[in-house]
This record gives sequence, C-alpha cells and structure tokens, in this order.
Amino acid sequence: MTELQPDQQGCLQLLQITDTHLFSDRNRDLLGIKTVESYEAVIEHAARYSSACQAVLSTGDLSQDHSRQSYLDFTEQIKKLDLPCYWLPGNHDMQSVMMPSLLQQGLIQARQIVSDFWQIILLDSQVEGVPHGFLSEQQQLFLQQALGEYPDKYVLICVHHHILPVNSAWLDQHILKNHGTFLELIRPFPNVRAVLSGHVHQAFDVEKNNVRFLTSPSTCVQFKPNCDDFAVDDRAPGYRYLALNKDGTINTKVERLADGLFTAGKDAKGY
Repeated sequence: MTELQPDQQGCLQLLQITDTHLFSDRNRDLLGIKTVESYEAVIEHAARYSSACQAVLSTGDLSQDHSRQSYLDFTEQIKKLDLPCYWLPGNHDMQSVMMPSLLQQGLIQARQIVSDFWQIILLDSQVEGVPHGFLSEQQQLFLQQALGEYPDKYVLICVHHHILPVNSAWLDQHILKNHGTFLELIRPFPNVRAVLSGHVHQAFDVEKNNVRFLTSPSTCVQFKPNCDDFAVDDRAPGYRYLALNKDGTINTKVERLADGLFTAGKDAKGY
C-alpha cells in the first residue's frame, strides 16, 4: 500500500500518460509516427501541470518491442515531470522485462494508493500473448479486498483494457473479456467513482451505474472512434488530466498536442 498526500484543498491532481509504444530504436515508427518523439512532445506539454499534480498514472503498453531500452526511455522522459509515476502492464508489455527495468529506475510498482479521501487501485488485466484482457481470480480477489478495506474513501480503479464497449467492433473484441464479472464485483461499492483505462487510443467518457468509465488518447497513434474496421484518426496525441476532489466528484479533461505535428498513415490496415 502506497500513501499519497493530496493538495491543500484535499484534492488529488493526476496525469494519465498511456500507450507510449516505445521501441529500443528511436528511429522506429508505429504507423508513421516516431513514438519516442511524440511521447517526448506530450511530456513537454504535460509539464505545465506538473507543479500542481501529485502523481502520474501510466496505464500500460509502454513498450512496443519489449526491449529494456524502451522502458528506460519511458522512465527518462516521465521523470522530467518530477512526480511519482505508478504503472501497470498492457497487452504489448513484457512484464519480465518491464518490471525490473522500471523498478531499477525507481518507478514504484504500486497496486493500492491511499490518500485522505481517495483510494486508487491498479489492476493487471494482461493475458500474455493476446490483445484482449482478463482479470484473474487473484486480481478479482485483490480488488474485492481493496474495496472492502477503505469503505470510507472514494475509489478510482485503473486497468489497461476498456470495460465498456467503445462502439468499434475491431477494438471491442479486445475488451476486458470478463467485464461483466468486474461490473458485478464493484456494484456493491457505491464509493467507486471512476474506472480509468488506456488501450483504445481515443478519449471516451460514459457513466454506467453511477460510475464514470474513462479512456484516453495515446501519446502516439490515435484510433478513429466508431469504426467497425481498423482505422487511424488524424487527431493529435495527448493525455488526460484528472482532479479527484474530496467530495467524490471528478474534474477531468483531455489535452492534445497541436494538430498536424504527428500524423499516422491513413492507409494503415493494422499494427
């Protein structure tokens, strides 16, 4: 369990930086975007928030090629924000490389972050070798125990895979497969206020059963919303800012780089 102090108003201000898809070779690109360059630009943009924020949440797919160097490059840039960074794996990450690389650089593997008014729970939904997600019985038990441990605190749950469909058939086949089980597990806990995911490379914000389900842009390629087949979007890379207020409300907005700086190839058929 990790403790995080809120600001003077009792608020936790956070940044979500997700789906960086870095390579060991800085010149490699993903669908026409050099991922290390777009990631660096996002970090530079996000630095305007760093003095007010308490932490960064990195919700998976940090690496595209499983290399140690890609995780070191991730760490080098995220440290420029001068904030603790809490991370979890995505389907593209290799945990046997990811974990020692990040830990050696001082990035804590936190699963449960507790503050004065909030609890943040980080889950591992990775199924090695496949793009979809699944919460193991161990992860379900951990979630249930964590929720029961602090019934007086509001809850933000972080998980790489999206829980609710985003109305894109090709993406929704790679959803958290046991999302129904997840929804039933959190239903008895009205203090759960939001679930934050990466994975879909687009911004999504919908409420179900009084819980907000949020996804965010990637720092590189964006996927076009509401498309049954694979399609890239011409929207710019970005990140999400969140303020978890002491009354349980959440203020959040998506920030993006200027249009045209990083654009994926329109003829891409997948990756």
